[in-house]
Amino acid sequence: MNSWNHTNKPDFILMGLTDSKEIQLVLSVLFLLIYLITVLGNIGMMLIICLDVQLHTPMYFFLIHLSFLDLSYSTAITPKTLENLLTSNKNISFIGCFTQLYIFILLAATECFLLCSMAYDRYIAICKPLHYPVIMSSRCCLALLTGSYVIGAVDSSVTVLSMITLHFCKSNVIRHFYCDTTPLLSLSCSSTNEVEVIIFIFAGSTILGSLITISVSYVSILSAILKINSTSGKQKAFSTCASHLLGVTVFYSTLIFTYLKPSKSYSLGKDQVASVFYTIVIPMLNPLIYSLRNKEVKGAVVRLVKKRQGSRKLR
Repeated sequence: MNSWNHTNKPDFILMGLTDSKEIQLVLSVLFLLIYLITVLGNIGMMLIICLDVQLHTPMYFFLIHLSFLDLSYSTAITPKTLENLLTSNKNISFIGCFTQLYIFILLAATECFLLCSMAYDRYIAICKPLHYPVIMSSRCCLALLTGSYVIGAVDSSVTVLSMITLHFCKSNVIRHFYCDTTPLLSLSCSSTNEVEVIIFIFAGSTILGSLITISVSYVSILSAILKINSTSGKQKAFSTCASHLLGVTVFYSTLIFTYLKPSKSYSLGKDQVASVFYTIVIPMLNPLIYSLRNKEVKGAVVRLVKKRQGSRKLR
């Protein structure tokens, strides 16, 4: 399976993004700044939702888990990338590489179906408002969340288990900044046709299945909004799902560009740019999208600040 164990060579070497020391320094500062914003933004979002009672609704239940997923899969990638940029250590063990791959696929696939659950929540809120409290019960929300994690676990397990059966002997240099499916498959001296078909089927089912469900939800939402007579009513209805729609567009556009294409069309430069965007940049953008464009979150921040100031005066 791994043909380098009998030598002094490391299992894998992550080539990284560039060989230029100057660019590596610039990227390391930029990625560190982005990662700090990601950590603060997502933890801040989770704290705001937890502390403000008015945000204890199904939509924010899903949003708190979206922040957790963004924080987790950014943490699975960014610290190792920073180590590669700042030090000469670009090694990663065989187990470490496939663990990183497993965690990344698990979290990314789970996020697809969590976004799908959020779209369903918006559909019920706009198209069936009177039935919303009954349909979107705590039990339903928990079932949707659990289903998202189960599908993510199945997707990542099948992908990783099919890949570790391959024999890696061409090289131990991964032409990427983290362990991803396409760069790893290119190192195999075994036939990868069956594995590629499995990955394409599961990745395609995850991405397209969740995207089709989201699209159907938003077609129904748009149809319901167009039937509203007042302009203010239309604006209010659309504003409740604008942030989610923007987040979905940014997330899926990069995923589709990267994964739903033949491995032969893999382009190191273009694919790395797309990978940087959805593994490092998007986890930072989501809390900004859902907070800056959301009046309820802004209101929650104001309430928490006033509450804190009030408690200080009482002291």
